[in-house]
This record gives sequence, structure tokens and C-alpha cells, in this order.
Amino acid sequence: MSAEQEQQVSGTSATIDGLASLKQEKTAEEEDAFKPKPATAYFFISFLCGLVAFGGYVFGFDTGTISGFVNMDDYLMRFGQQHADGTYYLSNVRTGLIVSIFNIGCAVGGLALSKVGDIWGRRIGIMVAMIIYMVGIIIQIASQDKWYQYFIGRLITGLGVGTTSVLSPLFISESAPKHLRGTLVCCFQLMVTLGIFLGYCTTYGTKNYTDSRQWRIPLGLCFAWALLLISGMVFMPESPRFLIERQRFDEAKASVAKSNQVSTEDPAVYTEVELIQAGIDREALAGSAGWKELITGKPKMLQRVILGMMLQSIQQLTGNNYFFYYGTTIFKAVGMSDSFQTSIVLGIVNFASTFVGIWAIERMGRRSCLLVGSACMSVCFLIYSILGSVNLYIDGYENTPSNTRKPTGNAMIFITCLFIFFFASTWAGGVYSIVSETYPLRIRSKGMAVATAANWMWGFLISFFTPFITSAIHFYYGFVFTGCLIFSFFYVFFFVRETKGLSLEEVDELYATDLPPWKTAGWTPPSAEDMAHTTGFAEAAKPTNKHV
Repeated sequence: MSAEQEQQVSGTSATIDGLASLKQEKTAEEEDAFKPKPATAYFFISFLCGLVAFGGYVFGFDTGTISGFVNMDDYLMRFGQQHADGTYYLSNVRTGLIVSIFNIGCAVGGLALSKVGDIWGRRIGIMVAMIIYMVGIIIQIASQDKWYQYFIGRLITGLGVGTTSVLSPLFISESAPKHLRGTLVCCFQLMVTLGIFLGYCTTYGTKNYTDSRQWRIPLGLCFAWALLLISGMVFMPESPRFLIERQRFDEAKASVAKSNQVSTEDPAVYTEVELIQAGIDREALAGSAGWKELITGKPKMLQRVILGMMLQSIQQLTGNNYFFYYGTTIFKAVGMSDSFQTSIVLGIVNFASTFVGIWAIERMGRRSCLLVGSACMSVCFLIYSILGSVNLYIDGYENTPSNTRKPTGNAMIFITCLFIFFFASTWAGGVYSIVSETYPLRIRSKGMAVATAANWMWGFLISFFTPFITSAIHFYYGFVFTGCLIFSFFYVFFFVRETKGLSLEEVDELYATDLPPWKTAGWTPPSAEDMAHTTGFAEAAKPTNKHV
């Protein structure tokens, strides 16, 4: 071992021994500091995390509005093509590109720009993302009749939203108390659903205009959402884990104290900082935080990276965005006279159901939520697909009221609402919770960026190819999503560990064990001293280790 490594291990051992001594000398006052607090004691940190979660609203509002834009007369006239009879339309290629390029921007932003959060902090990273987002909105609003200008604007807004979609759940997971972390991370998804719902409402409110106000008013509102999020970041304390990693201990104590509404001299603040510091020191001994470590890191880092990518990919392959991106178009196909109204109903179901998910994630656990969701959604999509492909149309596949069976169309809308209920209450927030707590601090932003990029890439593929696929095979498309949902059930059962109630440092220890994922719900984490001396990343830091 080199002198530098010996010094690093020695320094880490001293920190760990200091932590053990601190815990052994706890006073009764310190014990009281860690007793469960009433719910009101966590109101402030919940409010702050809610501000961070508003980043999800920005994403949801885009999803809710674009499905209406592609069916608006003025939008079609400006950016579409003209039939021989003088009517305007968007070709499948142009529709797919306009809708899906947003996902490409999100993927690039999540991978490349989220690095700003590692350099300047989570708060600054989100602010920078919103500035980029507003530039993209300006380009879209300024578009007159060139569809590719609007296309470029959506790409740039995607850069900002993708960055925020990585940093917001990451920021919440690093700031929230461990027993509330799943619930508060789910608030990000709650804001996504609120954005989708209000996006639907906004396009419904502007669809009766006969000029560009149809789509420019909803886009103009995006400035308000971006400025609100930037304002929230002014008041949000920086992530204590980020500050401690940068050796800014006084600021870290102030952040922990502000989040929990206690004095910086509170024993709980010192203990929290010590625990985070010990975890960071142990992680440092496992190696540098380069991209290579996503493959070579321990414990089980490659497995964890693949898990995050798979969960984010499967979330898209559940078929939820099949409804959210093209909801207005789909319900025209089932014979609805005002498909904008139906989209609002879906938005309400989506938003309300997310509250069920917030409640369930900390009570049922992460694994159970995903398993129940996969089973129920697969049944819903199977029924939906059978109805649409076998019983909806009277003759051929012509989307006209006279060629559709209205009772079947109504049944399909009901099944869609049921599907969205199960998605919003399980996979929607559950995936963000699991992925945000899967990676150690030193690679957390990189791991989340890769996982989120997988989500955006599948989002791009689904949103781009859906117009072509539905034109070719119509509602048989649903059987593809049914198969993906059945696969998701078995993937979760065999590969997803239960992390409910664990601190981010304890999650590392869980992955250091050889416990099968289906048995992890009953796993009890070791004490802080044992974590520091015996398992996980601490393996290289044992005072009696043969390498010392």
C-alpha cells in the first residue's frame, strides 16, 4: 500500500473511530433527539422538498399540452401540411419528430448537463436547467410557420427538463429524512401528474381560439413555472451530502439544521453530519468517481446501474405515455366527440391516484408496489387491446363515429382510467424512489443520469414510432405493452431489492450482502459502528485489514 493510501485509510479510520466514540458517549438528550417526531415537525422539510419536486411539474405540463397542440387548427395550419381539399394535417413523420425530439433533449440534458449539479451544487444545477428551458420556450413561441424552428425549441426545452428530472429526485433523496424519503421523492411524480392535468386543462381552455393563442398561451405559462422553480431554489438549503463531500461542514450543518428546524448545535445535527461523513470516507476508499466505476465499482455497482436502466426503461414500456402523448388522438379513434374532455378526465385520475402511491410507497414497500402495479396493468392492457382490436370497429378501421361501437369505446376509456390508476399509484413514483436511493453518493448523479437517459430514449422511441405502429396494426399495439408488463413482474421479483426505511448509506450495505432480492424485505441494517468497520465500502477501511 502506498503512503498516500495508508494516510487515507488512517484518516478514515480516525473518522470512523470518532463516530463510534460519539455514539458510545451519547447522552439522554441525544437519544431524545432521535425519537420519532410528530408529523408537524417535518412540515418544513416536506415543503422544501415540494419546491424541488416542482421540477416534475415542468415536465408534466409539456406532456399535457403537446397532446393537444397536435390537434389544434392553428397549429396544424402553421406547422402541418395541406391536403388537396385544403385541410391541414401533420404527417406521421412530422408528428413523431415534434413530439419525440423533446425526449432526445431530455436524454442529452440528463447525461451531460446534470454534471452541473456535481460541480456547483443541486440548487444551481436546477436553476441553470430552468434558464435553458426558458430559452427553448422563447424559440417555440417565436415560431411562425417553420416546423423545424419549433422542433429546435422543443429540443432545447428537453435539455432543461432532462437535467431537472435527474437533479430534482436526487436533491430530494439527499435532503429528506430516511423514513420520509420514498414519500417525498414520490412528490416529484405527483407534480408530473399535476402538470399533465393542468396541461390538459389549459389546452382545453384555449382550443376555441381561432389564432395562435391556442398554443402560444400554454407555452407562455411555462415561463411562470420556470420562474417559480428558480425562486424556490433560492430558499432551499443545499444538499448536506454534496456540501460534506466538498468539505463545507459548517454549511452542511446549517443545511441539516434548517431542513429539520433545529439549532446548528443540536446533537442530532452533529450525528447526522458524522454519519454522512463516515459514509463518504468509506466510499472514497472504493475508488475514484469516474464513469468507469459504473461498471467496476463495488458493491455490485454494474448490477445497480443495470437495475436503474431497466426500471426506467420498463416504466416507459408499461405504455403510459401511449395515452399521455397521444391521448387526444386515441380517444378520437374510439369515437369521442370531444377528446379534449376525455384527456382532462385522464389527467384527474392520474393526479388523484398519485396520492395513493405516496401513501403506499412507505407502507407496502417498493417491491410490493411494483409487483402489484405490473400485475394489474397487464390485465388492464390485455382487456383494452382485445376490445380495441376485436370489437371497437364495425367495418374495417375507419375512425368515424358511424364505424365505432360507442359502448365498446366507453369501456376502453374506463379501462384506460383503471390502467392509469394502477400506474400512477405504483410504477410512476416507485421507480423514481428506487432509482434515487440505489447509488452511492460519489456516482449518484452519474447513475441517475444513465438510468434517466434510458427512460428518455425509450420515451423517444415510443413517441416517435407510435403514429406509424398504430396506423399499421391499430389497437393490436396494446399486446406489445401487455407482454412488457408481464416481463416487468418477473424482473421486479427476481432483481429488485426492498429499500424501504433504509438510509442511503444502509442501502450500500444491503447491496454488499448476498441476500436474494425476494428476501430483502426482512433485512435489518447493522449499527453505524458495524457499517463503518465490517461491511460494504468499509471493507477497505477496517483497522485490522490485511492491506493496512
